Amino acid sequence: MNVLVACEFSGIVREAFRTRGHEAWSCDLLPAEGSNEYHYRSDVRLILHGNFPLQLGLKHRLPRDWDLMIAHPPCTYLAVSGARWFKDRPKEQELALKFVRTLMNADVPRIALENPIGVISTKIRKPDQIVQPWQFGHGEVKATCLWLKHLPLLKPTKVVEGRKPRVHFESPSPDRWKNRSRTYQGIADAMAEQWGILG
Repeated sequence: MNVLVACEFSGIVREAFRTRGHEAWSCDLLPAEGSNEYHYRSDVRLILHGNFPLQLGLKHRLPRDWDLMIAHPPCTYLAVSGARWFKDRPKEQELALKFVRTLMNADVPRIALENPIGVISTKIRKPDQIVQPWQFGHGEVKATCLWLKHLPLLKPTKVVEGRKPRVHFESPSPDRWKNRSRTYQGIADAMAEQWGILG
C-alpha cells in the first residue's frame, strides 16, 4: 500500500507503516527527525497534485498514486487551546480551514485527518471519532479527533490506567509545540495494523 503521511516531521506514523511492509512517505515543510530517506520536504499540495519537483538527496522515487493519506494539518489556528487568539487572526484561521478542506477532498481513496478538538468540528463537520492515548497503551489524556474517508473507526488496542494530561503541562521551550504535536506510538501502530490491511 502506498501511504502518504502529510504534515509529519517525526516519522512516527510513516515508520509504523513501513515496519509493516508498506511504501510509506512523510511530507512536511520541516526536515524529518532522524532519517530523511522516506521524507519529502515540501508543501504536501504539490505531491497531491502530482507536480512536485525532484528533491535532491532522495534515494527512492516518490509514488504518484496514493492508497491512503493520514494528514496532521497544523492546529495553531484550529484547536480550542488557541481560541483566545482566533478573533485577532480570522484570515489565518480561514487559510487553515481551506488547507484542511484541500486535504479532506484530496483524490486519495482513503483519508484520515487528525487534529485536536477545535473549529474543524463547527466550520466543516464533526469528527467521525475521538481517540485517547490511554486507549492505545499510553497512560495519558489527549483527545484527538479523526475525520475519516472510507476507513473504519480505530479499535482500542490496550486500555491503561494512570491517565494524566502530560502534554498540557509541557514546559515552555522552543520545541514545546513539536513535543505536543507528535503522534503517540500506540495510535500510529493501531493505524498501521488496522488500516494497513485494507489495501
